[in-house]
Amino acid sequence: MKRPVKLIAIVLFACLSVSESLLAQSLNVGRDDLQYFRLPDQRGINVFEAPKTTDVEFKGLYVRTGGDFSIQFQGLSQSNDFAANEFVELQNNFALPTANLNFDVQIEDGLRMHLRTYLSSRHHAEAWVKGGYFQIDKLDFVQEGFLSEFMEIARFRFGMDEINYGDTHFRRSDNARSIFNPFVGNYIMDSFSTEPFAEFSVFPGDFLGVVGISNGRLNQAPVPGDDGFSMFGKLGYDSQIDDDLRVRVTGSFYSSTDGGTRDYLYGGDRAGGRYYNVLEGVSDERVSDFDPRFDPLFPYQTAFQLNPFVKYKGAEFFGVFENTQNGNDDVGGGFTQLGAEFLYRFGEAEKVYLGGRYNFVTGEQADDAGTQEITRINLGGGWFLTRNVLAKFEYVISSYDGDGFDNSKLQGAEFDGFVLEAVISF
Repeated sequence: MKRPVKLIAIVLFACLSVSESLLAQSLNVGRDDLQYFRLPDQRGINVFEAPKTTDVEFKGLYVRTGGDFSIQFQGLSQSNDFAANEFVELQNNFALPTANLNFDVQIEDGLRMHLRTYLSSRHHAEAWVKGGYFQIDKLDFVQEGFLSEFMEIARFRFGMDEINYGDTHFRRSDNARSIFNPFVGNYIMDSFSTEPFAEFSVFPGDFLGVVGISNGRLNQAPVPGDDGFSMFGKLGYDSQIDDDLRVRVTGSFYSSTDGGTRDYLYGGDRAGGRYYNVLEGVSDERVSDFDPRFDPLFPYQTAFQLNPFVKYKGAEFFGVFENTQNGNDDVGGGFTQLGAEFLYRFGEAEKVYLGGRYNFVTGEQADDAGTQEITRINLGGGWFLTRNVLAKFEYVISSYDGDGFDNSKLQGAEFDGFVLEAVISF
């Protein structure tokens, strides 16, 4: 049943893209008539928060229909040292493709809405709404010129969508939207969560600040005793020093309370993991769609993430230093994540790139638990055939070490091989 449903979703997605193009022509409107908007193609590469400046004039209600499509050919192998549950033998083959449907609506001057639906994902066979948000960059709908000087640097966002903690979520694959990810896989500790939130941001000159609040929940239910909440924020500097050099440095924090909240900071991507059937054991009663991402599973926690980004001509560096600590001091435990990406983009309009990523996670689930270490290296590159179409290749190698994995299927676990990915975003 799963394959037919996904096939139907993909066919509908293709039909939608054609009809959207015809609709845009019949209305004689531009594809990019949105204010304060990150473009969903090559022009959105290395854009983090949506720009606070715009040259788009508001001409009335405008609905932009867009989408994403990704498909991988996977050639991975895996092994472990746990005889009681050996890994399945992986085959070289295509993975089920994924697709997103996106609506971005310019409602009023400075007011925009975003909505994303997963038409097809690894974790769900049926189409379902991932989330969305409402973004306010002007308050002219209250009164012409209301707080105009303040709103030149300020922004409000409200919704049920990804929160702005850290910078890795701007470079990751969000189901089929993988055009911003230079590789196929996301980071091991993938800080991406879809939660109800209210967020306030300021962009004074080359600096930025963010503060927000959420209830820390992925699935919402107003049940007794579930009254926890989480706070998050970010401070940063982002400057185009000259024509060749750009420097950005941000620091983010996240803290959740113990009021019955299960924390989804590292487990909120309901689309599933990017490598299919990796870490699956032959004796598993239930196969996880989320491996090989790693979730510390702390019920509440305090985390921070530091992200430097430097681009000099075609050379590019992006870094990650992240730490999270269990909020339950009686149990303890914590993890540290390191990441470094080096890319070189070249050719006309930097359509081609090569690079590598190093990612390392180490820590303990509890004070009296053993150490767990995960290492992953990605080597690869990509070619933008057009600004909407990207072809990627990647070689990945990952290993699991430490006595914290003893007597589990991750004891001595490792996987490696190549993955090819084709991406369309518009």
